[in-house]
Amino acid sequence: MRLSELDRHIRGLLRLEELESIDSSLNGVQVECSDREITSVAFAVDACMASFERAAAARADLLFVHHGLYWGRPLALTGRHHRRVKFLMDHDMALYAAHLPLDLHPELGNNAGIAAALRLERIEPFGAYRGVKIGIKGSLAEPAGIDDILRMIGLDRRSCLALLPFGVQAIRTVGIVSGGAPQEVEQAIAEGLDLYITGEASHTVYHTCLEERINLLCGGHYQTEVWGLRLLSDRLARDAGLRTFFVDVPTGL
Repeated sequence: MRLSELDRHIRGLLRLEELESIDSSLNGVQVECSDREITSVAFAVDACMASFERAAAARADLLFVHHGLYWGRPLALTGRHHRRVKFLMDHDMALYAAHLPLDLHPELGNNAGIAAALRLERIEPFGAYRGVKIGIKGSLAEPAGIDDILRMIGLDRRSCLALLPFGVQAIRTVGIVSGGAPQEVEQAIAEGLDLYITGEASHTVYHTCLEERINLLCGGHYQTEVWGLRLLSDRLARDAGLRTFFVDVPTGL
């Protein structure tokens, strides 16, 4: 599969064009490789040298990331940006990015992955961002405690970024917006949810959660945004016959 063919396939799968008006990320191909067959695709959360080096060492033809190099403005090819682009070009490795489309995809998205791990039922869109609901809400099949929920998504009280267990102990309803969305806990409160899951924490929502008696689980920006990459990696391996693998470069944040 050529890069242009893979680009068309991913654009159709993730519907990249639908979010162009609200997503500052330059979604799609950010750095080309030579016109050859793409047989190996690495997946990583961030476009950084650590991800580039590991992908190149594993002989990836393309690195697919959630956080790319370009965010709403052009960058001069100097300093760190020059070193990154030069590394990709020297290794003839393409760079592809998908930001919000990989958060909100109903099957392959970060939020969908967390919801599936929790086995949520009666799933609906949740978490409006610039007029588009990019998250998910749903109900647990059986009420669960916060430690059970942490275990279901591969975390515990020490490994999650922050936990505000201010709501009911028997949690039934959950809202999820991966990444940096602590302020969206206000929407979870407005919808009467028992638990809100996001990535980043914020001092400014502490007393809001305490006074409104809601549980807030901040799993870490990184840890809440590995789900879609792994799901898409499996899908492309199955549908396109590509060798795919995940490059884990955790930040702890």
